Amino acid sequence: MKKYFSGYHLAKLICLLMVAGILYLSWGQTAYAVEDNRPDTVNDSTVTDTPYRDSNLTGAESERTNVDPPGASESAEDLAELNIANTVTVTYNNGNGSVNGALRILLILTLIAIAPSLIIMLTSFTRIIIVLHFTRQALNTQTAPPNTVLIGIALFLTFYVMQPTMAAVYADAIVPFEAGELTQEEALTAAAAPIRQFMYGQTQKSDVNFFMDLSRTEWSGELDDIPISVLVPAFIINELRQAFIIGFLIYIPFIVIDMVVASVLMSMGMMMLPPTTISMPFKILLFVLADGWYLVIKGVVESFYY
Repeated sequence: MKKYFSGYHLAKLICLLMVAGILYLSWGQTAYAVEDNRPDTVNDSTVTDTPYRDSNLTGAESERTNVDPPGASESAEDLAELNIANTVTVTYNNGNGSVNGALRILLILTLIAIAPSLIIMLTSFTRIIIVLHFTRQALNTQTAPPNTVLIGIALFLTFYVMQPTMAAVYADAIVPFEAGELTQEEALTAAAAPIRQFMYGQTQKSDVNFFMDLSRTEWSGELDDIPISVLVPAFIINELRQAFIIGFLIYIPFIVIDMVVASVLMSMGMMMLPPTTISMPFKILLFVLADGWYLVIKGVVESFYY
């Protein structure tokens, strides 16, 4: 045991000495990105390509796009002129009419980040996924269909329900904005109009009045006077209400089956046998014979049109 501990401490000492040696050898050394001092030929003239060793900048003078050290510019014009690698250029009306690639990637990533919230809160997704969840719970099949299947069905049904709204957004906002006919603010307003119209059609006025009263704002009864901060929560409340009403209606026939099976088992003296175990096959049989998935999906989709 004593020999084991001696070897362990010796290994730790060797590791510490190696780390100390590496730190000592690297102390005070400076690394440069370019070490080639050969002359370069630019426009048939000889330019000395020497790295800047007296500043924090790396690379050679003929290769760098950052001329001055960070913080050396005194105005935005100096920053744009001297540090061209640190700017994002948007060329719209005076150029080729397209957005800079870096900015386009930034916009796409931003939309991808907020897309789940927009899909859940501003579309029909919430009502559909809750109704599908109630259907699975009423069948008492636990994880059949699995969550992935339910979410996929809800997404495609959402795309179907929202297709006219998305087509209006594309025609009224995106196409004119790409053609330069609308400014950014006008395009955002035009894109929000069809979505606001869809949400308002699925929202009860009592919910709107409730949130308008909370914000101490007078409402004339028109859609244009409802701020988005009021319309979205009112729409979500109505979606939850409608989803739970549909879920309750779905539960009724399956509760009847549970009651009948429980009564039969009670009369037969099988009180120790769980009624749900016996009733689940009958629920599935009734659901299949009645073409339940067709009826559920038809009902939830038609609820957005009537």
